[in-house]
Amino acid sequence: MYQTLVVIDDFLDFADALRQKALGSPYPELEGEQYFPGRNAAEALTIQGLDQLVSNIVGEQLVPAEGTSHGKFRLAMEGDTGAGGVHIDKCDWSGILYLTDDKYCQGGTDFYRNKALNSDKAPLTQNDLKAMGLSSFDAFWHDHLLKHGTQPDKWELTTHIPMRFNRLILFRPWLFHNAGPSFGKTPEQARLIYPLFYRRAS
Repeated sequence: MYQTLVVIDDFLDFADALRQKALGSPYPELEGEQYFPGRNAAEALTIQGLDQLVSNIVGEQLVPAEGTSHGKFRLAMEGDTGAGGVHIDKCDWSGILYLTDDKYCQGGTDFYRNKALNSDKAPLTQNDLKAMGLSSFDAFWHDHLLKHGTQPDKWELTTHIPMRFNRLILFRPWLFHNAGPSFGKTPEQARLIYPLFYRRAS
């Protein structure tokens, strides 16, 4: 038995100040097409004690996953698009703290079942591959996830977690998931999150 999805409301006592910090951060444009819609803040922001708090919540000792946008605010405004769609994350826990003001909130985070594989998560073991009729992890990655991530007819929505200011969701990153729509004509009205990506401490 293990936890898969945790939702916590009114998570931080200082969420208003964190939102203002996010709105005041620079969000540089990157060259070329990006996988995810929107832009990340130029620098990550570390919140003292947060990593240990999340570790306590999920019952595993966690550390930030290298090579991710852990702790970098993400801003996605109306019209922002990316090349990706339904996806998984390369870590052991993913987290999203919503910082959009409630009066502007739209969408949230969606979780899916892959119709062809009849699964709501990526294969993690050889037995998983066999059960899905796959020959290798590469076959899963290229023939299903990358190829079908942006094709809605390949997926069935299983769970929708609505966006709410100061709501934290923590979930297993191998669950098929996708962000809700980008929105807002100004940063104050836009989709604004504080993303977290963790791996188990060695």
